[in-house]
Amino acid sequence: MITLVADMTHCLLAWIGENDLAASKGKYPGLGSIAAAAIDRRPDSIVLLSNWGHAIDSVYRRWLRTRTGVEIRIERCRLSGPMAFAEIHSHARRVADAVLESTGSGGRLILDLSSGSPAMASIWLLLGKTRYLDRAELIQVSLKSGVLTADLPFDISAEFQDFVRRGDEELIRLTQGLPPETPEFEAIVHRSAVMDRIIAKARQLARHDLPVLIQGESGTGKELFARAIHSASLRSKRPFVPLNCGSIPADLIDSELFGHRKGSFTGAVDDRAGVFEAASGGTLFLDEVGELSKAAQVRLLRALQEGRIRRVGEQRERPVDVRAIAATNRKLIFEMASGNFREDLFHRLAVGFLEIPPLRERSGDGIVLIEHELEQLSAQGLPRKRLSAEARSALLAYSWPGNVRELRNVLTRAVVFSSRATLRGMDIRDAMLASPTQGSETILGRTIGNGFRIEAVLAEVAGAYLARALESTGGNKARAARLLGLSSSQTLGNWLVRFGAVHPTTD
Repeated sequence: MITLVADMTHCLLAWIGENDLAASKGKYPGLGSIAAAAIDRRPDSIVLLSNWGHAIDSVYRRWLRTRTGVEIRIERCRLSGPMAFAEIHSHARRVADAVLESTGSGGRLILDLSSGSPAMASIWLLLGKTRYLDRAELIQVSLKSGVLTADLPFDISAEFQDFVRRGDEELIRLTQGLPPETPEFEAIVHRSAVMDRIIAKARQLARHDLPVLIQGESGTGKELFARAIHSASLRSKRPFVPLNCGSIPADLIDSELFGHRKGSFTGAVDDRAGVFEAASGGTLFLDEVGELSKAAQVRLLRALQEGRIRRVGEQRERPVDVRAIAATNRKLIFEMASGNFREDLFHRLAVGFLEIPPLRERSGDGIVLIEHELEQLSAQGLPRKRLSAEARSALLAYSWPGNVRELRNVLTRAVVFSSRATLRGMDIRDAMLASPTQGSETILGRTIGNGFRIEAVLAEVAGAYLARALESTGGNKARAARLLGLSSSQTLGNWLVRFGAVHPTTD
């Protein structure tokens, strides 16, 4: 994790090259590209990428620090060769993204094209003219001309950007038949490519009157997506009716879904319409649909298939016209394999399918969500707070098991309880209900003792692979068993029960 001190907004990024190392030993005329760029541009910080080795990096860092007086970080990057474009691109993008997250919305990059190999320079050029177009300056350094901004000629730059833009936007739109950008999805704050792809799918689904299943961890914004799909659909002028299936007692679920007649059960003091009738003509949002009992799943399936419902205590059927959007934090393919969710209902709901990634997998979204949530809190009348570099780093380093909802709650607590205008790291840590290191340990690096249970770790690993196998085979236990090297589907079932992935059930 790259952490920079407060108010650092300009960062020089460069690969350590042979000429830079030679200059540090007095074997090259001048100071080398990196030192020359640092003295000329006077950045707030320097982050160097290196494939040389710790000892060499340390010597060069000390030499550069004495000549610039600037904070210097070195990121070790293992490369298989000088022309390993994919590896170079992956490291360069990772480090640059981390720097921009650490520096906040005002951060800018200075990308040195003259240090390192030609392949490294070409990757900086690619990133500088696409991903970081508005936040990076490309520079070139020579003994004769000094440090210059490396502007591409207008015609070349325009053609290059047009090609990339067509690749990222027009190509997707042409191949998937996407409509132009619509404002309904603007409430989904993001900057990551993975969320771009999810929103593109959601926009396409909004055009068609199909059922949609949205899957994702708690707090990822499933209802936000459901409301955006409804608002961008032809049903937008009609009701959007949400129902949390997990909060309704089993003996009242029929009444909530289909309504009831007065006197049909104790407490039914009036005739009452259910959510199907309330949403008729519009969208019915079934949140936590995975919590429904199997009996309730049967009745829900029938209503969705036939477009007709019967109120509790009545004999006559009523026509309803709803678009169903369901959401769950469970892996329903896994639940089907265990017998907890009906396969026919799954396929009825999952005509359109969206998997919302957890916040920890949304690279680049952390800082924009933090700034957005602080703005929202300010708009609600809470004090406007700034973040110190330490506070920002604490937020970005946390794994957020509760996702965006947890982020919002932590920031709310920090803003309410801190009397300072600038939040510090301790304010953020005090506002976190869980350990700041929770979820950050690798599976082989867990701390033992203090409640550690090896069976729980084994169950976590086994459960993850069992879920992957079942998901990739559409719930086919025999094929999943073969993928995992198990002898039979019965053995797979035993593993599911043994590691607590499912509970034994009786139909």
